[in-house]
Amino acid sequence: MSTLIQLEILRTLRNKRYVFFTVLYPALMYFFFINAYGQHGTAGGVSAKSYFMVSMATFGAVGAVLTGSAQRISLERKTGWTRQLRLTALPGRAYATAKICACAVTTLPAILVVFALGAVEGVRLDAGQWLGLVAALWAGSFVFAALGVALGYAAEPNAVQPIVMIVYMLMAAFGGTWFPVSGTLQTIARFNPVYLYNRLAVFVHPGASFDTAAAAGLVAFLAVFVAAAAFLYRRDAQQA
Repeated sequence: MSTLIQLEILRTLRNKRYVFFTVLYPALMYFFFINAYGQHGTAGGVSAKSYFMVSMATFGAVGAVLTGSAQRISLERKTGWTRQLRLTALPGRAYATAKICACAVTTLPAILVVFALGAVEGVRLDAGQWLGLVAALWAGSFVFAALGVALGYAAEPNAVQPIVMIVYMLMAAFGGTWFPVSGTLQTIARFNPVYLYNRLAVFVHPGASFDTAAAAGLVAFLAVFVAAAAFLYRRDAQQA
């Protein structure tokens, strides 16, 4: 399984679309937002530079795992690659696990590039906070990797891309990625995994602590998405 994970990671990192849409695009959007808010602008009660550093990092991370896993799995189903793998000694759970792990690893460039830009722009955190932030966002990306696997088994190749983009953009729009959410919208957003994902970063704000409720919510979403991926994988195997 480790060999399959390595191959998946290398294949993703060599993909020019991955490099642009999940690494460079969030970085460009970060500059857009901090310039729109101004040098000393605030968002969500903190500096705009800090707020959008996190939201653009999560935006890139979610994009990396959703688009990468869903579209690739759907294409592999169409070409018969997954059927070929089922004829080998590789268990189905190992294939799904390899996909989730490989996708989660590829989120690191998306996170680190935006964080580096934030540091250059003046975001100041101590070493422990930087490391904790990277670890929290990386761990949270497994939730969306599982969702990507589920979507890859749920949709055909000609439909998976628009489905992923709709899901991706709706979760981002109402999850605090483009602007801070408050009031009724914030109440609704608590059922949005992207909002909970962004909440993993609040512990670096002055006087704030780690949001255990957001972490618990993401664990619940992870369980749901993994169960859905397992069910859809079995269904696909029966239809093959």
